[in-house]
Amino acid sequence: MHVYKFGGTSVGSVVNMSHVKDIINDTQKKVVVLSAMSGTTNALIAISKAIEYKDLDTARAAIHSLNETYNSTVYDLIQDRPLQQEVSNYVNGVFKNLIDATKRRYSQQLHDSIVANGELLSTFMFSRYLQQEGINAVLLPALDFMRIDVNKEPDQFYIKQNLYRSIEAHPQADVYITQGFICLDAEGKITNLERGGSDYTAAIIGASLEVDEVQIWTDIDGFHNNDPRYVTNTKAIAQLSYDEAAELAYFGAKILHPHTVMPVRESDIPLRLKNTLAPKAHGTLITNQTHGEGIKAIAAKDGITAIKIKSVRMLLAHGFLKKVFEVFETYETPIDMITTSEIAVSLTIDNAKHLNAIVEELQKFATVEVDDYMSIVCLVGHNIIYHPDTPELFQILQDVSVRMIAYGGSNNNISVLVNTSDKLETLQKLQRYVFEERPQFELPNLN
Repeated sequence: MHVYKFGGTSVGSVVNMSHVKDIINDTQKKVVVLSAMSGTTNALIAISKAIEYKDLDTARAAIHSLNETYNSTVYDLIQDRPLQQEVSNYVNGVFKNLIDATKRRYSQQLHDSIVANGELLSTFMFSRYLQQEGINAVLLPALDFMRIDVNKEPDQFYIKQNLYRSIEAHPQADVYITQGFICLDAEGKITNLERGGSDYTAAIIGASLEVDEVQIWTDIDGFHNNDPRYVTNTKAIAQLSYDEAAELAYFGAKILHPHTVMPVRESDIPLRLKNTLAPKAHGTLITNQTHGEGIKAIAAKDGITAIKIKSVRMLLAHGFLKKVFEVFETYETPIDMITTSEIAVSLTIDNAKHLNAIVEELQKFATVEVDDYMSIVCLVGHNIIYHPDTPELFQILQDVSVRMIAYGGSNNNISVLVNTSDKLETLQKLQRYVFEERPQFELPNLN
C-alpha cells in the first residue's frame, strides 16, 4: 500500500482533479490525503476573523460567495444526477452551518471548526467524483482516527488502532480518501496540525500503516536546489536523505511541511515528492541513504527576529545562559540560530508572539537588542562543513551584511542571517557560485 497526498493546487480546479484521478487510478491499494481546494483555507480564516471582530455582514457575504464557487465546481465536476444532488446537498449544508456559526460567540474552538470545512468539502466532492468515474473509493473521515495528545503530538496508539479499524470496515475499497490537516485534540475537540499539516497527516498515516511509500504531490517536481520563486535556472534534486530534507523543510523550502520527515524516518519509509502536472517527472526521493557530499540545495526562511542579549555581570556565564534559555522555555518559543561569547548571546526566533514578554524578562538581568525583518539563508548537503570548497562561499558574501553565521552545529547545514532586504541578492549570488560557476558542487543527474 502507498499513501498519496495532494495539495490545494492539485485539487484546486476540475481540470486538476481530473489529473489526480488519472494518477491514482491504478490497481494498487492506496490512501489518498487531500488538502482543501486552493484559496479555501484563507477564505475560511478571513470569515473566522470577521466573526471575531463582529463584522458579521462581511462574514456572511464571504460565506455566500464561497458557497457559489463550490456550487459551480460541483456542477462542473459531477454529471451523475443522484451523485450531483448528494454533493450539492452536502456543500449547501456546510455553508448553512457556517452561516449559523456567525450567530455564535467567537472562540478558538469555533475558529478551528470553521477552518476544518475546507478539507471536509474537498474530500466529499472528490470521493463522489471517483465513484462517478467507476473507481472503487470510500471516504474515511480523519476525525474518526486522527488525534493529538496533550503535548500536541500525534497519539500514535489511538491513530493506529482506529485507522486500521476504519480501513478494515471497507476491505473491498481500492482507494481510501481522507482529510489532511484536521484532527481531534486530547479532549475530542476539532483542531488541526497547522498550515501545511496535510503533509504531516500523510506521513503519520504512512507510518501507522507501515506502507511501502509516501508520496507528496504538489505543483513542482520535487525539492529544487534553490528557491524557484526568487532564482532562475534551478533544478530538481533527484535524491536526498531524511536529514537533508528535514533541514530544507525547516529552513524555508515550502514544498514540504517540516514535521513530515519524522514519522517516515522512524519507520524507514521512502518519501517521494512529485508534480501533479508532470507525473512522469522523477521528483525527489527521500530515504535514509546519502548521495554525494557538498552543497545540494539552498533555502531561505523569512520572518526572523534576532535578539542580542548581554549579561550585566562579568561572571557566572553558565548561570547567565541557563537563565536565558529558561525564559524562552517558559514562553515555548523555539530558537533557530545561536552564537555565544562569555557574557553575550545572539539568537534568532521565528515566532515573535511572546517577544515583548520575553524581552521584559531578559531585561531583568541583561541588556537586550532586537532586530526584525531578518532572513535565514540555509545551505544544505551531506557533510558540507567538511567540503574543501565550502569556506570559499563566504568570500562571495562580502557585499552582504551578515548578522550571524551558524557553522558546525550540524554536518549538513550552514546558516547565515541577513537582512530580508538582502535575501534575494544572497540567494542569487550563492546560486551562481555553487551551481553555475562551480559545477563540481553539483550531483549527478539521477533522473
